[in-house]
Amino acid sequence: MPSSPTVTEKAVEDARPVNAFDRFFEITARGSTFGREARGGLATFFTMAYILVLNPIILAGATDKYGHHLSPAQLVTSTALVAAVMTILMGVVGRLPIALAAGLGLNAVLAFQLAPRMAWEDAMGLVVINGLVLCVLVAGGIRKAIMDAIPMGLKQAIGVGIGLFLAFIGFVDAGFISKGEGTPVQLGTNGHLSGWPVVVFVLGVLLMFALTMRKVKGAILLSIIGMTVVAIIIEAVAPGQKWGITTPKFPDNPIGAPDFGLLGDFSLTGVFSEVSVLTVVLLVFTLLLSDFFDTMGTVVAISGEAGLLNEKGEVPRIGRVLMVDAAAAVAGGVSSSSSATSYIESAAGVGEGARTGVANLFTGALFAVALLFTPVLTIVPMQAAAPALVVVGFLLMTQVRHVDWSDLSIAVPAFLTIAVMPLTYSITNGIGAGFLAFVLLKVVAGKIREIHWLLWVVTGLFLLYFLQGPLESLIG
Repeated sequence: MPSSPTVTEKAVEDARPVNAFDRFFEITARGSTFGREARGGLATFFTMAYILVLNPIILAGATDKYGHHLSPAQLVTSTALVAAVMTILMGVVGRLPIALAAGLGLNAVLAFQLAPRMAWEDAMGLVVINGLVLCVLVAGGIRKAIMDAIPMGLKQAIGVGIGLFLAFIGFVDAGFISKGEGTPVQLGTNGHLSGWPVVVFVLGVLLMFALTMRKVKGAILLSIIGMTVVAIIIEAVAPGQKWGITTPKFPDNPIGAPDFGLLGDFSLTGVFSEVSVLTVVLLVFTLLLSDFFDTMGTVVAISGEAGLLNEKGEVPRIGRVLMVDAAAAVAGGVSSSSSATSYIESAAGVGEGARTGVANLFTGALFAVALLFTPVLTIVPMQAAAPALVVVGFLLMTQVRHVDWSDLSIAVPAFLTIAVMPLTYSITNGIGAGFLAFVLLKVVAGKIREIHWLLWVVTGLFLLYFLQGPLESLIG
C-alpha cells in the first residue's frame, strides 16, 4: 500500500505542484500521483458498485402505506445519478477520496419503517427534511456536540443492531426465512428450503464470505455478478422459478436511456397528515443518528488511513466535508433514492494510493456511465443481491466486541438496542429502548451527572413515542 506522511501546513508549503490542477487538489503535497488517484478511483467504484443493484432491490421490494411500489429502473437511475454527482462534489469541495451513495441501513429505515406509515412521496420528504436539518447542524457546529453526547457503547450497539437487522432482511427477502404457522418465523416457506432461487442465495452467501475472507477486492460485487449469471442460466433451463420482483433474464439491449421519473417526486408537508408531529420528529431523529454514525466514523477512518489527519487528529476541511455529506442526504430524498452518505468502501481506493479528491472524479464518472446500463442492472434477482445484506450485517456486527459488557449500565442498553431492532423490525424502536434503559440505569446507579442534557431531551421524546398509544386512548 503506498504510504503518505501526515499532512501538515509545512508539508503543503514545501511541496511543488506541477500545475494549477495539482495545486488545487494538492496531489504532490499529499505524496500522490495522478496515476495513483486514477487507480484509487477505479478501486473505490468497483467495491461499492453493488449499491446500484442492492438499493433498487431494497426500495422496490417494499410498499408504502397504500401498496405502491417504486420502479426498479427509475431507482437505478436515481441511485447512480446521486452517487455520481455527490462523489464528484465531495472530490472538488472536500478534496478527500471519499465516495458517496445511498446508505445501507438508511435505505432500510426508509423501506421498512417510513414507507409503511405513509406514501412514498412523504417518506422521501422526510429524507429531505433530515438532510436540511443536517445542513443546519453542520453550519451551526452542533453536529459534533450531538455525536459527543451519545455514549460510545450505544453508538457501537446501534451499528450492531442495524447489522443484525440488515442480515434478517436479507434472509427474509431471499426466502430463506418466512412467517411460520404457529411460530413467528420458520425456515423456507414450509419449514424447509425449496426451489432453485434459495439455492442461489445460499451459494451467494458462501461465495461472498469466501471472497471476503480471502480479501478479494470487490468481493460483494463479484459475488452478485457471479450468482446473477447462475440465476440467468437456471431460469433459461428451468423457467418459471419464483424469483420475486425481478426475473433474471438478459435484456435484448443492455444499453438504455436513463429514466429520471423519480426526480422531484417528494413532499415536505404531506407527512404531517399521515402521522403525528412527535412521530415525524422521532423518524427524522432516527435518520439523523444513522447519518451521524456513518459519516463521522467513515470520514475519520478514511482520512486516518490515508495519513491526512493533522497533528491534532483533525480531518482537513471537515466543515466542507460534512456539508457535502448533508447535501447528499437532501439529494437522496429529492431523487427518491434514499439518503446518500459517505462510504467506508472508499478505503479500497486509499489502499490503491488515493489521497485526494481526484480519485472521486474517476469514481463519479463511472457512476455516471452506469446510468446507461439500467437494463443490465435491473435483471439481478433478490436472491443474488441479498447475500450482500448478510455479509454487510456481519461486518457491522463485529463492533459488538467493543461494547463493555462488564458494565451493566452500558451492556443492558446495548443488548436492548441490538435485540429490539430486528425483533420489532424497527431501528427507531431499538434506539429508543437503548436510550431509555441507559438513562434509567444511570439514575438508579446514582450517576445522573454522566447523562448529557441532550440525552435527557431525546429520551423524553422516546418516552412519549412509546407511550403515544396509551396517551391517545387516555385523552380520547
